[in-house]
Amino acid sequence: MRILISNDDGIHAVGLIELVKALHGLGEIWVVAPDREQSAVGHSITLSEPIRLYPAKVEFADYAFAISGTPADCVKLAITELMPERPDIVISGINRGENTGISVIYSGTVSAATEGTINGIPSLAVSLDSFTSTDYLYAGKVARRFAEVAFTNGLPDGTLLNINVPALPPEQIKGVKVARQGRARFQETFIERDDPRGRRYYWMDGDKVAHAETDTDGAALKQGYISVTPIRLDLTHHAFIDEMKLWPFQLEELAAG
Repeated sequence: MRILISNDDGIHAVGLIELVKALHGLGEIWVVAPDREQSAVGHSITLSEPIRLYPAKVEFADYAFAISGTPADCVKLAITELMPERPDIVISGINRGENTGISVIYSGTVSAATEGTINGIPSLAVSLDSFTSTDYLYAGKVARRFAEVAFTNGLPDGTLLNINVPALPPEQIKGVKVARQGRARFQETFIERDDPRGRRYYWMDGDKVAHAETDTDGAALKQGYISVTPIRLDLTHHAFIDEMKLWPFQLEELAAG
């Protein structure tokens, strides 16, 4: 099995290092990750400047490179230029902090997995529900098990798995719950300041606002379950298409106006 690993916390992140350790022995491991933190960059790609490549050393990885681009850039470059053969699976993580609800849209971790899915490769995004813990051992075991199952069984076309692991002792984790993506989001606040030259700037902060939902990824995680959400690339609201066709507009009228 050829395994491509990326993330958005950067190539030196503890979560990535522990993920590589957890997958050791499962196959040939390639690490292609950002050379610095790229959290919350979403699925952005680099078009206005060159992407620079640096050989790196990651214990237990067969090949490792740091690049100056985004998580999506990492997967694109790995598949197109660096790897002599396409990977059998793409695994992104282990992310520092959960990726549930609307955070999935902003997440560079999820976007690296999304890029794998765009290229027709079974892909997983794995996150640990903590910004302070350095214990990724159990999350790594979870990632390895899901990698084995996804490789063996495959995933539906255009679908990736978003996996979130509670930051709890293993004996306190209740199991695995397959759940839909929730609507929980961050409520942003902006701290307004002036720099030493008197120029105004804003520093964004915020807290996650939970929705009163009980069957979602975030709810499952808070209940002590490993949450797994199958995410599709197709964002079309299919049920709304037929209704929208009945809307009273004509292109001729819009052009004339």
